[in-house]
Amino acid sequence: MAKTKSLKLKPLEASYRRIPIRAIRTVAQRIANQFHPEKIILFGSYAYGKPTPASDVDLLVVMETPLREKQQRLEISRALSPRPFPLDVVVRTPRQVQERVALGDTFIAEIMTRGKPLYERHR
Repeated sequence: MAKTKSLKLKPLEASYRRIPIRAIRTVAQRIANQFHPEKIILFGSYAYGKPTPASDVDLLVVMETPLREKQQRLEISRALSPRPFPLDVVVRTPRQVQERVALGDTFIAEIMTRGKPLYERHR
């Protein structure tokens, strides 16, 4: 009987590289320089300490804008193209954030309490 070589596969986590906070801050600074938001907050697995190989970077960008949320998000995405890593950007106006928190929106409330501020405009 012929011997067969067994192929050793590395677990996905072994080849996974966590996105450095320095790279995330660089992207936040690029957004800040171009769009002048009030705040940029990191949320999700990268903020809460449990990213996986499938994790993207989640940013809440709080800014005044005449555009609809989807259009503003698209403008930010275009400005970052090509993206250096998987990124999900949520855009809300300061008023929307206040209203959502007042209405008990747990998604926005969690971002505002547990998220990590990466940028805040000085007045």
